[in-house]
Amino acid sequence: MTIPQLLTQPATRNTDYASPFLRACHRLPTDITPVWFMRQAGRYMPEYRAIREKYSLIEICQHPEIAAEVTMQPVRALGVDAAILFADILLPVIPLGLGLEFAKGEGPVIASSVRTLEDVRAMKPFDAESDLGYVMDAIRILRNELPHNIPLIGFCGAPFTVASYIIEGGSSREFLKTKTMMYSAPEVWHALMEKLSNVLTDYLVAQIRAGAQAVQVFDSWVGALSPQDYETFVLPYSQKVLQAAKAEGVPVIHFGTNTTTLLPLMKRAGGDVLGLDWRIPLDDGWKLLGDDVAVQGNLDPIVLFAPVPEIKKRVHDILNRANGKPGHIFNLGHGILQNTPVDNVKAVVDMVHEYQGNK
Repeated sequence: MTIPQLLTQPATRNTDYASPFLRACHRLPTDITPVWFMRQAGRYMPEYRAIREKYSLIEICQHPEIAAEVTMQPVRALGVDAAILFADILLPVIPLGLGLEFAKGEGPVIASSVRTLEDVRAMKPFDAESDLGYVMDAIRILRNELPHNIPLIGFCGAPFTVASYIIEGGSSREFLKTKTMMYSAPEVWHALMEKLSNVLTDYLVAQIRAGAQAVQVFDSWVGALSPQDYETFVLPYSQKVLQAAKAEGVPVIHFGTNTTTLLPLMKRAGGDVLGLDWRIPLDDGWKLLGDDVAVQGNLDPIVLFAPVPEIKKRVHDILNRANGKPGHIFNLGHGILQNTPVDNVKAVVDMVHEYQGNK
């Protein structure tokens, strides 16, 4: 019996096909609205901070047993309906020979920025299973440790978002160098995006074959683009990654922020589930996308700092907008922020699971 066939069976939470998260990805009815959080493992959790006192972020990723432990922490502490592998979207940059470090207070720093055709051609050959085998090993460990009804989500960065980091040399607000390359040196841009889409496809498919039961493609910074630029410079490359993952037979989540004007194009690029951020009401976003895709979102991460009654009001507003329609996965519109109260995160999980409004 195939996974989609299994998913149509009656939902019981004691079997591997009963995951509310996987059922929602396929727009099937669930007994509860599934909930997980982007960046659900991280600095806001004391268990994670204790590990970071001994290891850097990259060291955690490169030690599969530690990455697996960090991945498991929010599953144990919060009661979420899915685990997302602890890794970083920029890990492929390391075997490409570009150098990566995380500077304190500054985020990722790329040692060798890519600005010319020669830079693109100098990027090293990439093989996910050998170059990032530690990621696949963490996935294999987790598949043995996670409960059957808690699926594991693998992920990668989308070509645009990864390209922006390696062109800018790190994080950016204006994406000046990135967009200048698109407009002034399109041959360099397209060569880089072709290379990255191949690398990221290889990486994501390797995660699925190692055991990831769903995958998410993070296009965190694509909201910096106009629809016209997205269609010309980004869509074909994201589409390549998303379609390759879908061909492996697992649900694919396509996520971006500040993407209200891009949602129809992102749907065209692909994904069984489209991420919505807090800048558009969930029902409006779903109407814009259509009923043939599931949606994920869309609480503002800063709401988690509010008093519990205010959090509950906003959680219920999102669930009311979903109106009990199959295919809604509750999440934030972006990742959990540092210093977020853990108790508030756990409270949201309970609020979502206990909600009865339109069930």
